[in-house]
Amino acid sequence: MLHVLTRTQTLPLSLDHAWAFFSNPANLCRITPAWLGFCLTCPPPATMYAGQILTYSIRPLPGLHMRWVTEITHVRKPRFFVDEQRMGPYRFWHHQHLFRETLQGVEMSDIVHYSLPLGPLGDMVHALWARGRLNAIFDFRQKHLADLFRPEIESPES
Repeated sequence: MLHVLTRTQTLPLSLDHAWAFFSNPANLCRITPAWLGFCLTCPPPATMYAGQILTYSIRPLPGLHMRWVTEITHVRKPRFFVDEQRMGPYRFWHHQHLFRETLQGVEMSDIVHYSLPLGPLGDMVHALWARGRLNAIFDFRQKHLADLFRPEIESPES
């Protein structure tokens, strides 16, 4: 079964600043919970381009290490990019990263279409565990980004 996870968040950034941060795959490690053991294993690229292959190491379960290979399939700087899993824990993974300038900064949306392997057993694992785990990852990311890009609070002058 194909599942969809959608998240939208507005950050107090310029479109260029948002693009510079989110198009750098090394930053993905910074905004992913430590318990996932997510780590870039290829040299960080200078710029993102369609056809680019990125490799990561992840720990989906304690003691289980796995390679995650993604391909950047679409890029339209600074509006969106798409990554698709080529090797990893999902049967299908298609992740759209969308950026839209607003009066408050940049509205960033993640739209992930995914499915697990093993047919009906995978659907049961999704219902009992995987959906909650993905939500926890994106909840962490949303909170961490809000903290990371919190607007500076000006102190009153003495």
